[in-house]
Amino acid sequence: MFSKLRNSITPPAVEQRIIQLAGTPVTYTLKRSSKRRSIGLRIDDRGLTVNMPLRASEKWLNSVLNEKADWVVEKLVNWETKKSVVLQWLDGEKLAFRGDMFTLRLLPGLFNTPPQLHREELILHLTDETDKVKIEKAVTKWYRHEAERVFQECVAHYAPLMSVAPRQIKLSSALTQWGSCTSKGVVRLNWQLVKMPLHLIDYVVVHELAHLVEMNHSAAFWRVVEAACPDYEKCRAELRSYGISE
Repeated sequence: MFSKLRNSITPPAVEQRIIQLAGTPVTYTLKRSSKRRSIGLRIDDRGLTVNMPLRASEKWLNSVLNEKADWVVEKLVNWETKKSVVLQWLDGEKLAFRGDMFTLRLLPGLFNTPPQLHREELILHLTDETDKVKIEKAVTKWYRHEAERVFQECVAHYAPLMSVAPRQIKLSSALTQWGSCTSKGVVRLNWQLVKMPLHLIDYVVVHELAHLVEMNHSAAFWRVVEAACPDYEKCRAELRSYGISE
């Protein structure tokens, strides 16, 4: 009877754990689900998350983690490096836009016009050049506006080629995804994607539009992607270096 009771105990759905990987102690979040059939690893600004089947063995879990040890440690270091680069919102700050770097220039003037991109500078006029909150809000608003414009242009180009018609294009601020697509045809694209090179923006747009044909990641789905973006595998690998999934 004791054996039956012990075997019927359901493990916790979410746990915080620590493991030694490649000589480095790594804290991670373990999530169990009865819907999963495999073990998946995800690394983002919150660290390492491991998703696994509800009753998967510890031996299988440790095997996967140790097999991916070097990759996990490298990605976590990359994330920490990115997190440590915090914008100060000062004159001379370097800002990414469509794969290039621009310099933020803060000039005295009325705060009633949006930032203007001129050659290699993003010029922002404001009455108080030390108000970092206003500077951040103004630049973020500019980024989002440009993201809408760039994304709409990409969709206008690729949608007819792929014979699809998204119902709506929306901006997202997701921490772990560059894009998503619903069964109702609503495509969401992360506004931060506008900082990336144009070929990566194109790839994410194609990826999400392809879901209007195949709502999955089957072989048929990837054929749809490849037809519009032949070098999608290269783009996909490059995108992974930024630490956010598709």
